[in-house]
Amino acid sequence: MPETLTLWGVGTSRTIRAHWALHELGLDYHCKPILPRSGETKTPEYTLLNPRQKIPLLQDGDFTIGESAAIVAYLARHYSNPNISLVPVEEHDFARWLEWCFFIVAELDSTSLYVMRRHGLKGLAHIYGHAPDVVGKAAEYFRQQLRHVEVALSDGRQYLMGDQFTSADILLTTCLVWAIDYGVGVCDVATPYLDRVTARPAYKESVAVNTVKI
Repeated sequence: MPETLTLWGVGTSRTIRAHWALHELGLDYHCKPILPRSGETKTPEYTLLNPRQKIPLLQDGDFTIGESAAIVAYLARHYSNPNISLVPVEEHDFARWLEWCFFIVAELDSTSLYVMRRHGLKGLAHIYGHAPDVVGKAAEYFRQQLRHVEVALSDGRQYLMGDQFTSADILLTTCLVWAIDYGVGVCDVATPYLDRVTARPAYKESVAVNTVKI
């Protein structure tokens, strides 16, 4: 077990990913509940740790890593064990897991949902400018790309990698919840999948930790 795990960041669809992975793996950690665009990521202390001034950020002893998907992948590879594993072991399954992770982060998150966040009234339009046509196109693209998920889940599998829950499910679930919150909607087959995954105790625990207390 690690002696010193510290996770910086709460309050976003990306910070919850790291909290969720930590809870799935049963790891004890210290939470630094800083928020984006609050000035807390621009302090000298935090900038020294992460010059990008973004959250989440994981400290594991002397090792520091940012980017939510990278943190989740690191935890999955480093702390999975025969009893709790968030990453497939077999070579081809591992490659397929990588494919899912890259697809979700690139096509569903960055290219679609984050574009909506940057330019939508519900998100950061006050910073980056309101662009309803761009938001509409991003939503349309998200629905097109979600077809890949729909086809996969239509074969009756429990999770993206079959019967094994992996960190790819963490990434996908946060995107699906994000999409529903933005009114994009998801494919019908994703509904029972979401119900199943969000019923996991670790998910509920991570939501509680990640929720900003007002």
